[in-house]
Amino acid sequence: MSIQVFLELVEAKAKIASVFPFFMGLYIASYVYGVVNWPLALTFFVAMLLFNMAVDAHDNYSDYRHATKEASTWKQQTNIIGVNHLSMTLIRNLIFLLAGSAAVLGLILVFETGWPLLVMGVFCFAVGYFYAAGPRPISTTPFGEVFSGLTMGFVITLISVYLNIQAVFTIGIGGFLRILLASGIAVFAISNIMLANNLCDAEEDKLLNRKTIVYYFGKPAMLKVLSGCYVAGYVCLVLSVFWHSLPYMSLLVLGSIPLVLKNTRRFQAKQVKKETFRYIVKNAIILAVFCIVFIGIGTLLNW
Repeated sequence: MSIQVFLELVEAKAKIASVFPFFMGLYIASYVYGVVNWPLALTFFVAMLLFNMAVDAHDNYSDYRHATKEASTWKQQTNIIGVNHLSMTLIRNLIFLLAGSAAVLGLILVFETGWPLLVMGVFCFAVGYFYAAGPRPISTTPFGEVFSGLTMGFVITLISVYLNIQAVFTIGIGGFLRILLASGIAVFAISNIMLANNLCDAEEDKLLNRKTIVYYFGKPAMLKVLSGCYVAGYVCLVLSVFWHSLPYMSLLVLGSIPLVLKNTRRFQAKQVKKETFRYIVKNAIILAVFCIVFIGIGTLLNW
């Protein structure tokens, strides 16, 4: 397996979905609580990426394995495993290696911190597994966007905050709500990646018996939801600034609106995986870069 094929198998281009909330948590820990534990934060960063790669590889593996006879053309011409004639045994072993490595690092972090991380970690592993496995994988239901957005956008942010502050502070109900609101811009951006994917695959999903939210509500309604999610994300950001969960310089992230709007309109004009899906991925990257840069500078300057 070449490096290029490996990166496509684990969907490396979408890893911004993990990096984005990690930094949001790091900034909240520094700005609100004034604490950063770099050894724990960096260990979690590696574990998070390994597990995210395992989940995406498992998603491709499960789609290929459970595809119906009617989807045989899709298996050979679209799925990364069929297109590159990859060994199913090799893919399975790779998934175990990635997930196992992430689990070992996770247990080390649990030993260094405490049981709350174990609970959050088990939740993430459970969602990651059942996202593409089981009698009815989450990705084939109307709840894929909710689980992907909240698990990656919010729970990763929450874990990132917890690891950095647990030795000094306890996250109460107020802190929990502040983190939830501040992570909103990441939650909605990540949810939209899943939603855009389902919008592009609407016809293909019928062959694979995947009844996503697009199946139930239709493309026109969900295209409006996609736009609304970006608006909701920006609103969460502004409210978090006034709740003093994020620095005032975070408001410069609003400068990304013209770019996000342009890409969203391009996607709304046509939902074709190979042509326009990249615009929603670009939106996630744009939001991540703006947030990482401006919230980071604001956190560093404490303004």
